[in-house]
Amino acid sequence: MSFESICNIEDIVPGTGVCALVAGQQVALFRPSNEPQVFAVSNCDPFAHSNVLSRGLIVEHKGELWVASPLKKQRFNLSTGECMEDARFNIKAYFARVVDGVVEVSA
Repeated sequence: MSFESICNIEDIVPGTGVCALVAGQQVALFRPSNEPQVFAVSNCDPFAHSNVLSRGLIVEHKGELWVASPLKKQRFNLSTGECMEDARFNIKAYFARVVDGVVEVSA
């Protein structure tokens, strides 16, 4: 598995998301807390056909983290890309890690 270095973990404010290009695709990166942990999913909201998920709200449901779309509020699991409201609209989840303070995402 190959990884692409994206940014320093400090570049992502805890509790928020940012957008990055990974292998030519828009990827939403989320840092849910002060911990050096990140999640990466497709930035495209499949309901609105817009690249906006990085602007969504991080929410917790039954012990798992999700992002709520800023447009129509559908929720996507940050680990799997599963859509809570309709499995037909699941999105791609990427493997992400932090190595020596650098965020890396699998291409």
